[in-house]
Amino acid sequence: MLTATLIALLVVMALALIRALLGPTIHDRILAVNLFGTKTVLLIAVICFTLGKPEYLDIALVYALINFVSVIGVLRYFEFRSSAGGAFKSAAAVEETRGD
Repeated sequence: MLTATLIALLVVMALALIRALLGPTIHDRILAVNLFGTKTVLLIAVICFTLGKPEYLDIALVYALINFVSVIGVLRYFEFRSSAGGAFKSAAAVEETRGD
């Protein structure tokens, strides 16, 4: 059963990599990279369970945090780049142009 889980995770990770390479928009690619990171965390957790080494779950948690923070950072970068027209603006300047 664990072998089937590992194979399924590897197949989904391969599909996510294909989507990351062929995605039509930058948001599709970022979502695929986020999916790949999430599946990597699951893969590490399943391997930990298989080997009976629960101390390696800390690695999975750290990887999940790094994945989350990096995806948020990349999305913010592209948000500021697209709203500034190629030049960077401060957060206050972006809020002023939104008119909220």
